[in-house]
Amino acid sequence: MPPTLSTETATSETRRRAARIATEVLAPWVWVLGLPLVVAWKVTGYHLGQTLLWGLIVGVTGSLIPMAVIVRGAKQGKWDSHHVTNRAGRLVPFAACIGSLALGFVILIVGNAPHQMIALAAAELACLVLALAITFGWKFKISMHAIVAAGATVMLMRVYGPWLALLFLGVAWVCWSRVELKDHTTAEVSFGAVAGLLAGGGIYIALAAALA
Repeated sequence: MPPTLSTETATSETRRRAARIATEVLAPWVWVLGLPLVVAWKVTGYHLGQTLLWGLIVGVTGSLIPMAVIVRGAKQGKWDSHHVTNRAGRLVPFAACIGSLALGFVILIVGNAPHQMIALAAAELACLVLALAITFGWKFKISMHAIVAAGATVMLMRVYGPWLALLFLGVAWVCWSRVELKDHTTAEVSFGAVAGLLAGGGIYIALAAALA
């Protein structure tokens, strides 16, 4: 028997609910806040004080400060939501992210932070600059959800081991969610994931080795 209209509606709503959960739980700001703390925990030899110090410098300047700007702008109607899905509205959020994280990057260098934390901040900055160039240079709305999730997964694999490749399931989930919610096309999330792997993960690995 073919599915009834009510069954199709229920299935569609379930898919959208799962997509919305992925979009919020695996949002860029969540990764960028949590990732530095997780990396710092390992690279500081599980020292709580240093983990909080270096992890929060990156997390606050890379996530919380830019997110405060983005949420405030969304409430004022400057862009559509805290995910800033309209391409034209992304310039100010990108500028806020890059400027704030650049400040954190300088603090890490001046404070003689572990080289892995400096490499992490540099890789995040590279991803932002690349995304900005693609978004406004090529007029292609690359997915920041995909960039950040893929890049973070490679970094965590480098720090904790290859078993964290399991996180690519989360990358696939969040990429699917952005397409399901019609905030991005398949091409935009695919390109974002590749950019995250190369610009995020690749730069982190190269810099962490070079600075060691």
